[in-house]
Formats: sequence, structure tokens, C-alpha cells
Amino acid sequence: MKILMVLTSHDQLGDTGKPTGFWLEEFAAPYYVFRDAGVDVTLVSPKGGQPPIDPKSDEPGNQTEAMERFKQDPAAQAVLAHTGKLADASADDYDAVFYPGGHGPMWDLVNDTNSIALIEAFYNAGKPVAAVCHAPGVLSKVTYQGQPIVRGKRVTGFTNSEEEAVQLTDVVPFLVEDELKRLGGNFEKVEDWADFSIVDGRLITGQNPASSASAAQKLLKLLQA
Repeated sequence: MKILMVLTSHDQLGDTGKPTGFWLEEFAAPYYVFRDAGVDVTLVSPKGGQPPIDPKSDEPGNQTEAMERFKQDPAAQAVLAHTGKLADASADDYDAVFYPGGHGPMWDLVNDTNSIALIEAFYNAGKPVAAVCHAPGVLSKVTYQGQPIVRGKRVTGFTNSEEEAVQLTDVVPFLVEDELKRLGGNFEKVEDWADFSIVDGRLITGQNPASSASAAQKLLKLLQA
């Protein structure tokens, strides 16, 4: 079984002058869920090479078991440091695609024509698409049979109240919750920062960093079925 993980290459938080990137837990937790199940994992990003880690995601209060494991795992660090180029990835070569969040994807992957085409190729081929936290935002320009891919689907993602809590409501290009609703998605959520992920057909979404492992486990279950 082969899963493609797509990471952001974007490292600037709007015009705040502050750094951003992907959220470390949202890569590390799914990566080990997949690897421990014997899945072959390939990482890509728009620019290739080392994708930017959001420094906030690595603060002392945000440490998790998966992150600790990653820091003791030179092989995984090397894989992350040498991501392939998103433009070279083909849905034909994998069974599913997984998008970790963090704020970075809101600027690059949302508008990336390669990313949009890739998600559509997976979905059209009957393969699952999974996205966590801010990454469901990358679905905003993705269509299926002429309609937004999320239309009529049960979905979740980083909520308006979670964005308010991190004080970035006015910095992000759009709010994930509002955008998924605007596109006709049936947006669901639980309390801020709680683990919540949804499967609707072959679309899997997770609300926040705490939801990354459960979203990955649900993707595996879907593939194994």
C-alpha cells in the first residue's frame, strides 16, 4: 500500500513578517500511523526539499509522542528533508493522498494547480483524499463532476473559534469553516482542540492537530476495506 503526503512550501504568515509552515504533529502522527501499518509513504511539496515547520507547532506545550519519536528518528528526518516535487507526483502511483495542515497550505497549496489536479485525479480514480486542520482549505478550488468536491459532504476542519483563539482570523486568506460551508459542505465540529475526524465516502477531514492520528487511522481503515 502506498500513500502520498503533500506538505506546504510556504513559510510566511501573510504579511505579518512571522514564520509559518506545516504543523509538525499533523505530519508526524499520520506518518507513524502509516509506517507502523507497513505503508510505503512518499512526501512531496511544491518546491521539494525541506518543507518549513511552523515553529509554533514545536513549542514545549505542543509536544506529542509522535513528535518526540520523529526527533529520535534520523531516517524520518532525512525523508522530510528531501521531499519530492509536487509537480512530479501522479495519483496513478498511490492508493491515497493525505494533506497535513498548519497555516502554510492556506497560501500555496490552496491555489496550486498541481495540487488541485492531483486531488481531482485521486478522487476521480476512486481513491481516498484526506486533509487535516487547515488542509481542508486546499479543497476550496477542487471540483468533482463540475461541483465543489465538498458540496453535500460531511466535512470538518480548523474552526472559526480555533482561528480566533490563535488570533489569526484577520491574517489568513479565508476561514476554513466559512469556506467549506460556502462551497456547500455540511460542516461539523466539536469543542475547540478536541479530536474529531469525519469520513464521507472517500473524503476524510480532521478538525485540528489533535485529529491527525484519527484521520490517518480512518484513511487506513478505508484502504483496508
